[in-house]
Amino acid sequence: MTDIMRGQKGFDTNQRALLGYAYNNFMVGMPFIQRNKEMIITRRAAVAGLVGSVAGLAINPAFAADTIVNVSLWDKGDSSMDMMGTAKPMGMAMMGANMSMVTMGITPDVTSIPAGEITFKATNDSTGIIHEMILAPVTDPAKPLPYDKDLERVDEEAAKSLGEVSELEPGSSGALTVTLKPGTYILYCNIPGHYMLGMWSLITVTA
Repeated sequence: MTDIMRGQKGFDTNQRALLGYAYNNFMVGMPFIQRNKEMIITRRAAVAGLVGSVAGLAINPAFAADTIVNVSLWDKGDSSMDMMGTAKPMGMAMMGANMSMVTMGITPDVTSIPAGEITFKATNDSTGIIHEMILAPVTDPAKPLPYDKDLERVDEEAAKSLGEVSELEPGSSGALTVTLKPGTYILYCNIPGHYMLGMWSLITVTA
């Protein structure tokens, strides 16, 4: 491999390492080589093909791994629901909302991600309360989500839900994979009362 790599110019150390790794796997995985009959695949030909592949990977970010967003679903303990009915609603863009008073929430480890296939890995970090995570598009962050006051829940159909990780027990995890276009999206919990107690967060998807 070393003598062949000396002839490949224009690659940095990482690209050479990647090329070497790909070459070794290519040679190990090759079921057979027809040495004397229809086709002969030489070591140099194999490297030449891999060089083109590595070069393409180096300049084309579309081949990068899917985006993963880790999401924490949390609360402040068993008393987190005590403010229901007394605190002002703390849903998105709700009049008079004081977000410093939230007793539960959704916290992604990033709030801006590139468009494409995204996996949201949700973990219920509560010690005693069931939570969930729902994803929906937001056309205007200044407008509240459609909300049913009687049920104390967001109207998921009217909010155009894109998917969810439903009803996680404390300590449990789940994942949602979707393909998103540029725009603003909201993650929220729709267990009755949780959204109003501040359990939501915005995500920006960039081009």
